Amino acid sequence: MQEMINAVAQLYKSWCECEPVQVDVLPQSGSDRRYFRLHNEKSETLIGTYGLNVPENEAFIYFAGKFSGKGLPVPEVMAVNYDKTVYLQQDFGNVSLLNILETKGFVNEVYDLFKESLHQLAKLQILGDEGLNYEKCLTNKEFGKQAIMADLLYFKYYFLDALRKPYDKQALIDDFEALSNYLTHTEYKYFMFRDFQSRNIMVTGDRQVHFIDFQGGMKGAPQYDVASALWQARANLPDEWKEGLLEDYMNSFESIKEQQLDRDVFRSQYNGYVLIRLLQVLGAYGFRGLFERKAQFLTSIPQALKNLKWFVENNSLGIVVPEFRKVLQLCIGDEVIEQFTPIQASESTPLVVKVGSFSYKKGLPEDSSVHGGGFVFDCRGIDNPGRHAEYKEIHGRDRPVMEYLERQTRMQDYLNSAFDLVDLTIEEYIKRGFDHLSINFGCTGGQHRSVYAADAMAKHLRNKYKVKVELYHREQEAKGWKNGPLSPQGGT
Repeated sequence: MQEMINAVAQLYKSWCECEPVQVDVLPQSGSDRRYFRLHNEKSETLIGTYGLNVPENEAFIYFAGKFSGKGLPVPEVMAVNYDKTVYLQQDFGNVSLLNILETKGFVNEVYDLFKESLHQLAKLQILGDEGLNYEKCLTNKEFGKQAIMADLLYFKYYFLDALRKPYDKQALIDDFEALSNYLTHTEYKYFMFRDFQSRNIMVTGDRQVHFIDFQGGMKGAPQYDVASALWQARANLPDEWKEGLLEDYMNSFESIKEQQLDRDVFRSQYNGYVLIRLLQVLGAYGFRGLFERKAQFLTSIPQALKNLKWFVENNSLGIVVPEFRKVLQLCIGDEVIEQFTPIQASESTPLVVKVGSFSYKKGLPEDSSVHGGGFVFDCRGIDNPGRHAEYKEIHGRDRPVMEYLERQTRMQDYLNSAFDLVDLTIEEYIKRGFDHLSINFGCTGGQHRSVYAADAMAKHLRNKYKVKVELYHREQEAKGWKNGPLSPQGGT
């Protein structure tokens, strides 16, 4: 990590001929890129990006240069180092449209931000396409048949086949071919963002929207990006919003192009791309959750299936694909949805889960409940950050310790196994009306590994089961540490 910080700080110094007064490590996203916020004496900031995937960096830098030069709402790239592994870009802050949606809910202010985002998307797609060299794309130059088939097969291999349900594999591939051919011959092709969703839309204090993470873009159907935004599982937009925002987008598209759309054709192909996007997302959740065993992705599968169910029951594809239809009906059946939908606590559920951390040096935690019992997990098999001088005086909620545990140990594998064991008990306890369960994580000093693990377990149980959780950290609280808000990775 220090090597990355040094690299972005060095580029900053060569760009502005001064050292940054502060460098913040930002939370890691789904990719291997790392982001840093660099501050100067005037409290002005830039984002430093470190990534070893040079073609990915080159695609972003090229697109950003073209788009920002046209006044489109993307970050300007300020400097790039000699081997293109580090670059500095304009900082749009920490607040995404998804953050605002989750904070404020489905109110007019949020609708207007989505509407503005789609208007700016149409500008990016149409104006950004003009004179763009698609040879600079990271992967495919165009979202055509090959890319569509890849998304469909991603769904097949990582979600459908994991269900272990019978279907005619050859007939399904034939239907995939037919659907890919149908969608490839779209009436409209412009710049396609590829991952246009509310977490990639930043909102600044002046309520202006800005786009990030478009390095995977290519030429393609504009409907795909609209489908990505409106059908994002985590956003879970109301049906009337989806319909209204689609109309708003088509109005913007027509005004920018200064020509009318064939709205029936546009909608028909939009429906096809909604389906492609829903299936691609299910494939991603299946891969991350079922194969990589990352619990947070499993919790998104039920909503993704419900989105797919509503879509299949209320829309037509405009093409006959019988085996594909059978497979879709299989996926949205009650049995499959229930398979991925965990039982959840209600206000009347008596279960309270006490989650804590402790030091083995000071003995096991006491259990004052009537029945006793519960889980005690030993974290001492995880490499200890406390062995290193820079971590000795900080704890498992401090970002440097969290970074160490997430990047240099097998903590996530350990936690996934702990989640699996605890989940079995939680589900039974909710069903049977039990009122208490204790879960404790111990390490040598009760300061680093156990604190991080207990916070992660508390967050997992609250998110997945909505169960009441009492979180404590025995050794830290003995030192007078208040059990305050948790950091983004570690807790609620």
